[in-house]
Amino acid sequence: MKKLDLYILKKFLTTFVFVVSLLVLIICVIDFTEKNDNYIRYEVSGDLIFKYYLTFIPFIIGLLTPITVFIATVFVTANMAGRTEIIAILASGVSFRRMMFPYLIGATAIAVASFFLNSDVIPDSNKFRIDFELNYLGKPFANKKRHMHFKVGEDLYIYIEKYNVNNDEGRNVTLEQIKDNQLVQKLSASRVRWNPDSANWRFMEYDIRRFGPMEEEIIKGEELDSLINMSPEDFDNKERFFETLTMRELKDYISLLSSRGADDVGIYEIEKYIRYMQPFTVIILTFIGIIVSARKSRGGTGFQIALGFLIAFLFIIVFIFSRAIAEAQTMHPVLAVWLPNIAFSMVGLVMYFTVPR
Repeated sequence: MKKLDLYILKKFLTTFVFVVSLLVLIICVIDFTEKNDNYIRYEVSGDLIFKYYLTFIPFIIGLLTPITVFIATVFVTANMAGRTEIIAILASGVSFRRMMFPYLIGATAIAVASFFLNSDVIPDSNKFRIDFELNYLGKPFANKKRHMHFKVGEDLYIYIEKYNVNNDEGRNVTLEQIKDNQLVQKLSASRVRWNPDSANWRFMEYDIRRFGPMEEEIIKGEELDSLINMSPEDFDNKERFFETLTMRELKDYISLLSSRGADDVGIYEIEKYIRYMQPFTVIILTFIGIIVSARKSRGGTGFQIALGFLIAFLFIIVFIFSRAIAEAQTMHPVLAVWLPNIAFSMVGLVMYFTVPR
């Protein structure tokens, strides 16, 4: 790398770190101010609050990274253009495409770091952060789901009318074994309860119906222990649960939900697609930021910076809109999640070939 590359790269990364630090500080102060009443009401210790913000900061950094990269790009490039540095660079024989090289190197480094941050570091820290928010900042959890269905074995399907998380007990339960599209046997019970000592489920007041080719066998009993692929954790609070899963845990959980035929598997698949999409967002927004702010303006750099914030705001709107489309399943989730990147890539290419520089 040449001195010019190091000069631009240093200014770009330094500005990015400064913008991220400033925004994180502002957000933490505002967040603490809003939540302070809850901390006092629940008598939360200072150590817990300190640990909470240690896990809150990585989450905010991961959330803001694409936008802060864009803002840093616009700020650095607009200032260089305002001081006629870009004109001097181009006049010395360096092409505009070559001038973008250090920006893209820095953006790629940030994108790679962002991917690993969102895949492993942030989900681990979210385990404490989200648990803290649910315990001290939210309402007590009560499982309000009714008529739940699970696939709990290769050919076993369970139905639970309602489940109480306080005593790990389900009401009006049916366990069916189906082979070759034929019902082989069916267990019906008034209750099923988790037995922590033996780590299994206990069916109470049950009857089993076994269907043969010519006859039917009925067995009744008071209690029956059974090992099925289900645990009390399946009924815990799943609010923002996908945020607590590392990439490997997320993929394993998607496989588990798919094997059970769960309805909410799409939420976790969308989260996986977003984690793969976000690093490319960093590079695309950097590319657009250079083009937007590279031209010198007589009115100073204020207009370019304001335009940069406007584009960043538009990207957030498109991203929220595309995620809603993906969750509504009105479009293939991969295409919906990548819609902002596709749209802004096209915008960036059009600007590259049409905007004077």
